[in-house]
Amino acid sequence: MRLRTVLATFTAGLAAATCPVAAGPANAGQSHACSASVSLDRFSDALDKTTYDGTFVGNLSALARRRDGALTALSDRSALFRLDARTLRPTAVVPLADENGAALDSEGLVADRDGTFLVTSETEPSVRRHSPSGAILDRLPVPDPLRVAPAGRAAPNGTFEGLTLLPGGRTLLASMEYALSGDAAGTLRFQTWTRRGGHFVLGAQYAYRADTGLGVPEVQATPDGRLLVLERGFTAGVGNTVRLYLADPRRATDTSGVEHLTGQDGVRPIAKTLLADLVTCPSLGATAKQPQPNPLLDNIEGMVITGRSAGALKVSLVSDDNQNAVQTTRFLRLRVRV
Repeated sequence: MRLRTVLATFTAGLAAATCPVAAGPANAGQSHACSASVSLDRFSDALDKTTYDGTFVGNLSALARRRDGALTALSDRSALFRLDARTLRPTAVVPLADENGAALDSEGLVADRDGTFLVTSETEPSVRRHSPSGAILDRLPVPDPLRVAPAGRAAPNGTFEGLTLLPGGRTLLASMEYALSGDAAGTLRFQTWTRRGGHFVLGAQYAYRADTGLGVPEVQATPDGRLLVLERGFTAGVGNTVRLYLADPRRATDTSGVEHLTGQDGVRPIAKTLLADLVTCPSLGATAKQPQPNPLLDNIEGMVITGRSAGALKVSLVSDDNQNAVQTTRFLRLRVRV
């Protein structure tokens, strides 16, 4: 999403699977560890302030890996980019729109097994299924409380940011970025849908407690059914906070029937464990165009698991530059042990 305060961020990019990318320089002998669980392979600014086929390549809010291994990047200005896995350069762009032809505030992305794309928009919010050419094929139901006020209790620009399919492809999960009105501050709702035939129907809902002052811009399912969760915030004059958590929804309480989440007994939220605060990652020569506690940091919004190597997950992150001169479109590649 475009944060309510004016951000100075940069995007970090990295290639999928085993393909090399243009990387920032690293000092000889410098450790790439961010924590005991996470290390930074490299970063790439190759797409920063570029265009493709007349479309600005930026505002990137989500990443997805297709079955053929290619990366797809989603712009929150209603565009899907197919990226070359080695160079990250776009090879195709598909415009998106709602049923009336209006632009979407597109934030979450899943590349489904049949070649279609599931895309969230945080305006209503909504989840739509699009064909490879961008045509709308379906629209998923959304519980009334998750809708933007006055239709529901969600704040504008605070709804569906993350989207992921759990292992097996039968359960879709979307993460709200911020809490609903009437819920405790920092207590977010994760909504699921269950696949039935060619459609998804509403499933369970879970509570997730974000760190103070942070929201959730992205979530990705691990092969064992747990979740990688990004938490992010911004402080003017200081910069961004970006933390990566491992979360487990498998023993959490279904909160779909709970009107207000206030920390009451009997509601077990999703358990989470900090994997890394990215402020501790090596900068590897990255530079920031605005104050940051680590020049590598920015408005990180997209995340996708691209494979596994030596017992670790390969995870790509991307930031949303908001088409802002003091922010950067940057890809990062991490190795994450879970």
